[in-house]
Amino acid sequence: MALHRLALDEVWWLVSPQNPLKPVAGMAPLTRRLARARMVACGRRIRVTDIEARLGVRHTADSLRALRQRYPRVAFVWLMGADNLIEISRWRNWTEIFASVPVAIFDRPTYSYKALAGVAARRFARFRLPAGAAPRLARSTPPAWVFLRQRLHALSATRLRQDGRDGGAVDEERWFDPTEETR
Repeated sequence: MALHRLALDEVWWLVSPQNPLKPVAGMAPLTRRLARARMVACGRRIRVTDIEARLGVRHTADSLRALRQRYPRVAFVWLMGADNLIEISRWRNWTEIFASVPVAIFDRPTYSYKALAGVAARRFARFRLPAGAAPRLARSTPPAWVFLRQRLHALSATRLRQDGRDGGAVDEERWFDPTEETR
C-alpha cells in the first residue's frame, strides 16, 4: 500500500529490538521477528532491517535522527497505522518525528476517528495534506502528513504473530489490490 499510494522507491521495515511501550513478556526474539518479516516482505521492494538494534537506538525520534545522519540523501517518510497516531503523544520526543520527516498514517479498523481527533492530529492539523497529495509526500517539507484511507482489514500484528507461531501462512496480498479503488 505504501509503495503504491506514496510512490515510494522502497519501504524500510525497521524491526524494533523492543518497543519501549510494550511488555517484553511474550515478544519473540528479534531474530525470529526479522525472519518472519523477511518472509512477508519476500519479492517486494521492502527492506527488512534490524538497523535500530545495530545503531543502539530504541525510540523513533532517535532512529530517524540517526538514519537521516547516516543517509542524508534519502527522503524518508515515517509510516504508521492510525492506532499509533492515537498513542504517539506518549512517545519520547514525538513532535520531533513530525518536524523531521513527512508522516503517512494508514487507516486501521476501529481507530481512525479517534486518531484524527487525538492530540497529534490536532496539534499538526494545519500540516495535513489531502490524500491526493500522497505521491508528493516524500518531497514535502516537514511537518507534513497524510491520512490514507484503505479497504479495512481486521488482521492485526497480534494475529500475524499467532499465525507465525502456529506455522500458518498469512497472505497479505488477498486483502490489498493496488489497482482497487479505496474509499
